[in-house]
Amino acid sequence: MKNKYVLLFLSLLFDAIGMLSFTVPVLGESFDIIWAPIAAFLIFKMYKGTEGKIAGAVTFIEEAMPGLDIIPTFTLTWIYKFLLKKSKK
Repeated sequence: MKNKYVLLFLSLLFDAIGMLSFTVPVLGESFDIIWAPIAAFLIFKMYKGTEGKIAGAVTFIEEAMPGLDIIPTFTLTWIYKFLLKKSKK
């Protein structure tokens, strides 16, 4: 994906989907069992290379662990790739 704003939109959307487990107590955490590998695969495909590999591993752990869904890993990866990493050059 080349358009960084499409990536931002998708990142916000996928973070919102990951946070849905907070809306349904107890049952929501079982959703994370399904969502964790899907989210890891999506972020790996969205952000290629080393960034995607690291983000995929972090996302899987974050989504699989109860209570950590509040961390917006997709959006944080976008911020790193397009804001922080660019300013280092």
